[in-house]
Amino acid sequence: QVQLVESGGGLVQAGGSLRLSCEVSGRTSSNYVMGWFRQAPGKEREFVAHITWRGDSTSYSNSVKDRFTISRDNFKRMVYLQMNSLKPEDTAVYYCAAKWLSSTQWDTWGQGTQVTVSS
Repeated sequence: QVQLVESGGGLVQAGGSLRLSCEVSGRTSSNYVMGWFRQAPGKEREFVAHITWRGDSTSYSNSVKDRFTISRDNFKRMVYLQMNSLKPEDTAVYYCAAKWLSSTQWDTWGQGTQVTVSS
C-alpha cells in the first residue's frame, strides 16, 4: 500500500512560481504512474500531469503545458510539480495520486495542498 503526502502549497502572486512536493511511502513499483490533479471550488477534479515511476514518460494537460514540470526522485521517493507563470485560474487544491501503469484508475490519493494565486 502506497501513502502520499503533499506539501508546498501557498499563496503566490500571478506570474510567480511554486514547487509542490509529494512524499511517497510504502511499497512502490517501477510499474507505477505518479500524477498531479487539482480541484478548484465548484469544479470537478482535473488532471494536471503525470510521470511514470521510471521517469521515461510524462504528460500534461493543455492548460499547464509549458508552464508546469513534473519530476520524480526515486532515491528520495519524492514527486514534484514545478509551477511557473502561475495564473489566478491555477488556484485549486492540488492532489498527488498514484496508479498502476496498466490501470486507468487512480487508486491512491494524498490529502491535497492548497494553491492560491492572487491577481
